[in-house]
Amino acid sequence: MRLDPRRKNRLSPRSRNLKVTGAAACVAAAALLLTACGQSSDSATSAATEAAKVLPQKTTASPSATADLTEAQQERKRVLDATEVTFDDAATTAVGEVAGGKLVDLDLEGVDDDDRDESPSPTGTGSPTGSPSPTDAASPTGSPTGSPTGSPTATGSPTASPGAEGPVWVAEVAEKDGTVHTVRINGVDGKVIDARVDEDQDDQDKQQTARWLSEATQTPEQAAKVATEKKKGTVTSVSLDDNDGNGVIWSVDVVGSDWKKTTFDVDAKNDTIVREETDND
Repeated sequence: MRLDPRRKNRLSPRSRNLKVTGAAACVAAAALLLTACGQSSDSATSAATEAAKVLPQKTTASPSATADLTEAQQERKRVLDATEVTFDDAATTAVGEVAGGKLVDLDLEGVDDDDRDESPSPTGTGSPTGSPSPTDAASPTGSPTGSPTGSPTATGSPTASPGAEGPVWVAEVAEKDGTVHTVRINGVDGKVIDARVDEDQDDQDKQQTARWLSEATQTPEQAAKVATEKKKGTVTSVSLDDNDGNGVIWSVDVVGSDWKKTTFDVDAKNDTIVREETDND
């Protein structure tokens, strides 16, 4: 008996071609899938990068410089930003209003008024304390509204000028005998608002002022220069005062770029700084 040889499972050329084509298609599909995944990943990365460029970084936001200032520092900034007349110019104008007069005090209203209230005799004390009747009778709520008819200069000096009139320089200029004149100067255009004799001073006050001026051999401008050479800034106040029985001093306030005030006590004879104090408020 003859056994037929086992047939080999041969594929026809067409079947072989179909098989190869199918395999190639699978490979191509797999490659396409991998490419798509890669492109999707790249697209996501690219999209995230572009979004990062557009969206702001919230964590980097910082508060404004003004928000970091104290109330006193904000007030100094507000007044000084509006003031165009310098201390030197205001001093020259004030002295020119009194024949033979000498400057004994000059302050920029609205800047550290609480400190100035300790010695405001020519302008401040006349209204709030020396003449209470127009205030109490006409306006129980306060002198700014009650006393314009009775004493316009005294009441306008400490309260009205920073708001209604803008920044104002208030000067005390003394005659040779110590008689003090109060001169108020517009801090924007430098014009004199008013000038008059301080009616609250007595003979003892005049004698003291005359004595201090005779002891002061250095001018307030020289003292201001000494202070600003020590600390760069704007002079907002200069006042002649007693140095606890050791002669006289020029007390100079300087406001720096950080809006902090530094007070220098400068010897009125030799221009040396005897005290220095910075107000961090």
